Amino acid sequence: MTEDEADSGSLVDRQTTGEDRVRMVTRQLSEPRTANWIASEADWSHEPTERVLGRLVDDGIIHRDESGTHTTYYPDYRRQAMQEAMRLRDSGHTVEELTDRLAEMKAQIRDWEDEFDVGSPNQLRGTLADEAIDSDEEDRRREIAREWEHLRRRIKIVGFAIREWDFLAPTAESAEARC
Repeated sequence: MTEDEADSGSLVDRQTTGEDRVRMVTRQLSEPRTANWIASEADWSHEPTERVLGRLVDDGIIHRDESGTHTTYYPDYRRQAMQEAMRLRDSGHTVEELTDRLAEMKAQIRDWEDEFDVGSPNQLRGTLADEAIDSDEEDRRREIAREWEHLRRRIKIVGFAIREWDFLAPTAESAEARC
């Protein structure tokens, strides 16, 4: 093992604090999670994780849900969508390239609708009970349903980025356009 390989394995551990890791984990949440789950993913103990989560809730970065049997934390999905739209705008892609990608995602969903004669990921999941299909096909349909849901979310974000292309321009670019 070279020195670079040895260093790269522990780079995150050496350059991040427990709080940094909790923040990184919460930034990537796609569904509500408990403090224990977040602490485990961040490789940090429970009590300090809860303190950081409390501050993130107070700052409006994440939300807390105490209605279930366990308290869960989830991101502000609007904030995540806005940040992703800004990343798309700043990525160096043109609006035409994003429009092409949007069309590809929509075409993929239409292909699945036609192939399985369904109109949603849950209807596709429902075909698992209705048809005598082998386990490989069940796994394939489950994976397609997950990808379909992902594409629906991406379509909304990419569509927003396209619609708001000028608004999402970096400040310097916006100022140049006004002159």
